[in-house]
Amino acid sequence: QVQVVESGGGLVQAGGSLRLSCAASGGTFSHYNMGWFRQAPGKEREFVAAITWGGGITKYADSVKGRFTISRDNAKNTLYLQMNSLKPEDTAVYYCAAKLRTSGGLYYMGMEYWGKGTQVTVSS
Repeated sequence: QVQVVESGGGLVQAGGSLRLSCAASGGTFSHYNMGWFRQAPGKEREFVAAITWGGGITKYADSVKGRFTISRDNAKNTLYLQMNSLKPEDTAVYYCAAKLRTSGGLYYMGMEYWGKGTQVTVSS
């Protein structure tokens, strides 16, 4: 099974940018649909963005559409999330998640493997 580890979080001012990375190991990366989720203090974890195993289809939460870009490099076994025009409400722990492409259901739901998360803090 795949293991995923996030990196790239940090403290940034509002309007700034960050790029998160998610390194995968222990499985064939191109066999997995991938996604980013986040959880702010006192709130439930929410969907941010997802990408299919080949990178051809992406989906975004309305709150990040036009500001965040999800991408993947299957040769490097790495998932990315480019975050621009960051807002204080983007502050959260960001999680990388994977789901086998042969698993049932929508590719961005029912994720099967999760990382431990990376903190993103946006100051006003």
